Amino acid sequence: MSILLSPEHLNELATAFGSPLYVYNADQITEQYKRLTTAFAQTDTRFFYACKALTNIHVLRHINSIGCNIDCSSINEVKLALFAGCTPNNVLYTSNGIHFSEIEEAKDLGVHINIDSLSNLEKFGQKFGPHYPVGIRLRPNIMAGGNMKISTGHDKSKFGIPVEQLDEILTLVEKYQLNIQNLHIHTGSDIKDVEVFVKGIEVLFDIIPHFKNLKSVDLGGGFKVPYQKGDGETDIDLLATKVKEAFDNHPNPNGQPLQVWFEPGKFLVSAAGYLITEVNVMKKSGDTVFAGINSGFNHLIRPMFYDAYHRIENISNKNGKEANYTVVGNICETDTFATDRSIQEIREGDRLVFYNAGAYGFEMSSNFNSRFKPAEVLVTNGNAQLIRKRDVLEDLIKNQQIN
Repeated sequence: MSILLSPEHLNELATAFGSPLYVYNADQITEQYKRLTTAFAQTDTRFFYACKALTNIHVLRHINSIGCNIDCSSINEVKLALFAGCTPNNVLYTSNGIHFSEIEEAKDLGVHINIDSLSNLEKFGQKFGPHYPVGIRLRPNIMAGGNMKISTGHDKSKFGIPVEQLDEILTLVEKYQLNIQNLHIHTGSDIKDVEVFVKGIEVLFDIIPHFKNLKSVDLGGGFKVPYQKGDGETDIDLLATKVKEAFDNHPNPNGQPLQVWFEPGKFLVSAAGYLITEVNVMKKSGDTVFAGINSGFNHLIRPMFYDAYHRIENISNKNGKEANYTVVGNICETDTFATDRSIQEIREGDRLVFYNAGAYGFEMSSNFNSRFKPAEVLVTNGNAQLIRKRDVLEDLIKNQQIN
């Protein structure tokens, strides 16, 4: 039986819960995780879901239930992961330009920590010395990813401590007897070429011998997922083979075998997510036919922010004759989802579904134009559960000071 949600099922959910509506398929998340664990079965590998992609606690609970760990980019994500039932040992916090107090909180919560600046590494040493294990995020100076907005490992990136500052790192490690147990690199997102990960490993092999207590190396995430017909994706099986070969040929000179960590985010939840919308108005302007929907970049910003492509299907007229449409939102800004896109005939009142909407969809949504955020639904074994209510007016004013 297919794990994909059918247009008929999506229509039923929109009828039951209204639109716009985010729907997540738990079974598809599970399937993606199985792809990883199967591919890397011959390697001591640990996966941490990069929860910045989607932090709804019901999704976090599901991911925890299937054995996947959680990677966090803020202290609040750490707290959400713990609230969702994750144990501290299964939570990783990788800091990025944050106040040292967040790292102190993470230490008090007992989670794994990666530090990304010499400044905070020194503060950590001054306060905790060798008494709490810690990881270091390095910047490998590798250009990778779909575009500059999602490339994080190049030599102009704000992320991580540049590898050329290794001597300064080692000085702090020696000075404070820091217990460095993890080395972390992340080169970007939407990485199709597995050789990018191999290059990162090669960078680490020159650095690993300097850290006697090392237990793991973290290669980040950024696996490419297909968004449209003909798109390639990261060959996970090939990546697993390359990683195994690399570590077999470069055993840790300090004697202890190293565990490999990855941080898949979009890979786990992107294809599991659907955004269901409704067509408010059809408008013809010259050769352009606009389909104006009851959503906007306040609900799905990726097309406007990243020039991202999302496949759009008319689930009210799935057998209709295709024509070209420009699909736009109802925000008082330009919020174009698709330009001159071939879609089944669209009529006012039809429902359009956006595919691959699980990652950075609801998570990057806002109340711009004072519009409500959508509801969220999680489907598990065919059963739908409302996991976030649709906003109401009280949600827009509840934190404002009312005299």
